[in-house]
Amino acid sequence: MSETVQDSTGARVKVEHDEQNSEFVVRVDSGEVAGRARYLDRPAPQPERIIYHVEVDSRFSERGLEKILISHTLKDTSNSNLMVVPVCPLVVARLKEHGNDFLAIGGRYRWATEADVEFVKQTP
Repeated sequence: MSETVQDSTGARVKVEHDEQNSEFVVRVDSGEVAGRARYLDRPAPQPERIIYHVEVDSRFSERGLEKILISHTLKDTSNSNLMVVPVCPLVVARLKEHGNDFLAIGGRYRWATEADVEFVKQTP
């Protein structure tokens, strides 16, 4: 998945799914990576995507890139028919605020447990 959108300043940014590295990246017009959303997919018992870290380089703050990155990560996860398990506080906050909207587009999520956090910690 790759999509070009405008950030809050009107500049074009591109969100790409880097499946090999289990992350989504947002790139500015120059091609430089401005942020990442990292995840782990877990197949059983129900296919899940644990989103455990979202960060945007401080040089690109105030452009709404975190929101763009999280939105695209959630959208792609929903389109892949995976359950979202948010560990990253930014994703937790997004779902607390807009969880009903995510459910309305067919997304599914559950809150992370200690076992999910341990799974993330134990994965290299």
